[in-house]
Amino acid sequence: MQLTLSSESVRNTVMTNETGQVLYKSFHPFKLGKLGTTTIRKIRPNTDPLDVRDNFDVMGEIEWRLFGSSTFRINGQEMQTSDFLPRHGITGRKRTFTGPDGLPYRWDMLFDVVVLSRDDGSRTEVARYHRGTLGIIGPKKKPHLDVDPDVMHMLDLIILTFVYVEKLRKDKERAARNGGGG
Repeated sequence: MQLTLSSESVRNTVMTNETGQVLYKSFHPFKLGKLGTTTIRKIRPNTDPLDVRDNFDVMGEIEWRLFGSSTFRINGQEMQTSDFLPRHGITGRKRTFTGPDGLPYRWDMLFDVVVLSRDDGSRTEVARYHRGTLGIIGPKKKPHLDVDPDVMHMLDLIILTFVYVEKLRKDKERAARNGGGG
């Protein structure tokens, strides 16, 4: 499945499937001096064929913290990111978690993209983010997240963790560009 993002700002974007149907919306209000909370809403299936409005339910939240662990809220559970999605590697650019299927997964924050793979001997890639292109060289493309059909059972969790790691990756990219390391 390919989810197209309306913006590279993953905390404020709309994610649509291949047919253009909105599946997720993320929203992060601007609050001066506060990191705040990103809310991710998921489309609720509509059983009324005469009602053409999209209705959304809160799927998850990320409460951001500058110091200490941020907090995930999903499916009635609250988890500290340091426990659920701990950092690994010298630079902290790897984040691991165990999926609801009991398998280990790993997000790698590369310089310009994030990639999710199984954290086992196979290192099978199951999701990859592609940044948008302006179309100067080649066709113009919107940012999108490719998700393998084998992990669709945990798409909500992939979206929640994707928003988190892509925001961290982007912060590291910005710090490196501004001479602050990364």
